[in-house]
Amino acid sequence: MKGETLRKRPDFEAFVLGLPGTMLVRQWGNASVGKLGGKVFCLLVPASGEIWLKVSDMTFEMMRDEPGIRPAPYFARAGWVAIAPESRFSDDDLRAYIEAAHRLIAGKLTRKQRAELGLSAASA
Repeated sequence: MKGETLRKRPDFEAFVLGLPGTMLVRQWGNASVGKLGGKVFCLLVPASGEIWLKVSDMTFEMMRDEPGIRPAPYFARAGWVAIAPESRFSDDDLRAYIEAAHRLIAGKLTRKQRAELGLSAASA
């Protein structure tokens, strides 16, 4: 199984908390939820090992029919995918997609919010 380490809560949470300005909460059935400026950008569903994250419109169109990936329930209309453990993605791939989700959400924050979170203009 690829992406095995990042699908474990301690590793997922440590990686997410290492991103600038990020906070982590447990909600929605004990999921580990990464937030930036109060906005969700990724989550881990521990029971299934799925990682849900925000992707660009183009990436959503490319990924949604890929084996092991589906539109994320309740979040799909906002361009989210759910990546299952049986997907082809490695930990490095998942980290890159989580970082991209972080950047997408950072770009939606106001300049003031980004400054308060210590985000540079380059990270948005």
